[in-house]
Amino acid sequence: MSIAEIQNEIIEEFSLFDDWMQKYEHMIELGKSLPLIDAAYKTDDHIIKGCQSKVWVHAALQDNQLIFTADSDAIITKGIIAILIRAFSNQHPKDILEADTDFIDAIGLKEHLSPTRANGLVAMIKQIKLYAIAFQTQLH
Repeated sequence: MSIAEIQNEIIEEFSLFDDWMQKYEHMIELGKSLPLIDAAYKTDDHIIKGCQSKVWVHAALQDNQLIFTADSDAIITKGIIAILIRAFSNQHPKDILEADTDFIDAIGLKEHLSPTRANGLVAMIKQIKLYAIAFQTQLH
């Protein structure tokens, strides 16, 4: 499934909820299903700078696709990184770099986050793209 198809699936899911309390609950549920990072990667090297809560992200290249795992010490943040990982994991680094993140606006995420969480969201996306750049160079 392409990144765009996954993003559209996420948009459709969020459109089923009438209010933001339901959307937050859905994000918390998504966070519970997050592929958890190995404890060995819960280090400062894997922590995302710019997040108020702690978020760790690890990427590995497998069959020319990036596989992301993550964790957070905050339930909403864990839901946010779960959404991003769902959209970008198991994808080629080039596709991750070329993908847009408009789906985040489409589900209304940015406007319903506190400024510090919104900054954290931007930092998470930036880190995912940085991993894609790093692994893309390894593929050439």
